[in-house]
Amino acid sequence: MTRPHDPRTTELFQQALDQNTGDTISLEQFIAPLETRAYGFLVVLLSLPNFIPIPMGVGGVCGTSLVIIGAQMLWGMPRPWLPRFARQHGFPRTSVEHFVARMTPMFTRLERVCRPRLEQITRKPWSHFSGLMLILLGILLALPIPFTNYPFGLLILGFGVALIERDGGLLSLVWGATIASSVMVGSLSSAMVALVKHFFG
Repeated sequence: MTRPHDPRTTELFQQALDQNTGDTISLEQFIAPLETRAYGFLVVLLSLPNFIPIPMGVGGVCGTSLVIIGAQMLWGMPRPWLPRFARQHGFPRTSVEHFVARMTPMFTRLERVCRPRLEQITRKPWSHFSGLMLILLGILLALPIPFTNYPFGLLILGFGVALIERDGGLLSLVWGATIASSVMVGSLSSAMVALVKHFFG
């Protein structure tokens, strides 16, 4: 159970920098201090491209990655597994420091709102359901639906922060929003199919 003195997200990021003083830092080294909270960190990373104006197709890549991470949570793996090339890929220390500096203000604001509560929801057996919801979010993100990257990106960001901060209250809200989004997308898809059949059937 999380205790009040457990490090917050920003403190964990700083620990990763302090413990690795080389010119390059691998993803494995960076997420090591996060331990079981590494799932949340990877989910946060996958949310970020959705807020950046980059070429189309990012939703498919990030969505597929989310499905893989969600499947590992659904399976019950205590920590996320990454391929060796991804774990050992080295990032320049200056780039990692820049990333932490850019992310710290956002996480500091989130930490004022998020806190460890309803922690049992962030752990097993509920983590299996979180894995299922991540798979669902990944599928929704990968669908070629215009103008959905930003709202789905917000959901994914909230999901990741809830896992890192062990905030079951926020996590339950994200679950509800994910289910509602799925119903909405399903209804919209059914309406589009019906419309096409009406005009071309």
